[in-house]
Amino acid sequence: MVPKRRIEEILKDYDPEDLTIATLCSHSSLQIFNGAKKEGFKTLGIHVNQKVKFYDAFPLAKPDEFLHFDSYDEFVDRAEELRERNVIIVPHGSFVEYMGTDRFERMEVPTFGNRAVLKWEEDRDTQRQWLESAGIHMPRRIPDAKDIKEPVLVKYNGAKGGRGFFIAKDYMEFKMGIDLSQESYTIQEYILGTRYYLHYFYSPLRTQGYRVGEGSLELMSMDRRDESNIDELYKLGATEELKKHGMFPSLVVTGNIPVVIRESLLSKVLEMGENVILKSYELFGGLIGPFCLESIVTDKLDFKVFEISCRIVAGTNPFVSGSPYYDLVEPGMSTGQRIAREIKDAARAGKLDRVLS
Repeated sequence: MVPKRRIEEILKDYDPEDLTIATLCSHSSLQIFNGAKKEGFKTLGIHVNQKVKFYDAFPLAKPDEFLHFDSYDEFVDRAEELRERNVIIVPHGSFVEYMGTDRFERMEVPTFGNRAVLKWEEDRDTQRQWLESAGIHMPRRIPDAKDIKEPVLVKYNGAKGGRGFFIAKDYMEFKMGIDLSQESYTIQEYILGTRYYLHYFYSPLRTQGYRVGEGSLELMSMDRRDESNIDELYKLGATEELKKHGMFPSLVVTGNIPVVIRESLLSKVLEMGENVILKSYELFGGLIGPFCLESIVTDKLDFKVFEISCRIVAGTNPFVSGSPYYDLVEPGMSTGQRIAREIKDAARAGKLDRVLS
């Protein structure tokens, strides 16, 4: 991984009054570009295979300039070109997935957040170690597929938007659903409950609000996910009967639905985020910026967290103009704009090295 001191050296040559926010044209880029523009930054949209004409339909989120790369290797090979533009990369789920951890870690361009989180997030075992050591309750893990005696969820490593995740109730269904080309996966008990994706932001700079460590934790918003085809399959009848006709449930995310949680649970929501942040500083120097705890709330009002995403998630996209939660802090603020605001505050205070890696 690019040493922290290398990023600090690069930042010495950056003009804090002439920074450019860049990201891959995918996932939550509309929100990121829109937020950066609101905070007065120049914006750069980088595309590899992504189409960019659709940005013409959204002028307030269209980047000032597009830059085409032929491959994701060019993020590493053309790093000097990006540095000459005073570029700060804002990563999102698709960006990290397409780049791959190795290339992302070697990219010598200042990036928002702490890249050290990648090793803890990408592997289900280390992720579980982090969360459980922070006191987070997670679904029970099934170590061997032959031990499946109840419904389970099988998940491959990496951010794939639900693609490839599947439910199995026994070993036979596991064998029917497993993709042998995948290097690693985890099997966990299937929890009945309501799914809530909790969007947080941790600032190491702010000294007001819900204090955690030296900074502050903020609750940005929440969403649920529309998933194809499981969200509609039930209309055709019993799942077991459908499987006889070769129709199997899939959990590919196709959209996001804004939600609010019952107010009495907000204390738990913030305490979980606090514990995750405090443990992150013990393990790898801290989680900075946006993150999401993907959770299930049972009928006993207990939280089970089945995953953490350590950057802006697509579930924040319904809140480009603010959310019911952050409107009680600063109306109209999206997660994309909150990232840009943190970068601007850090630049003004001469503390960019605190929020970039």
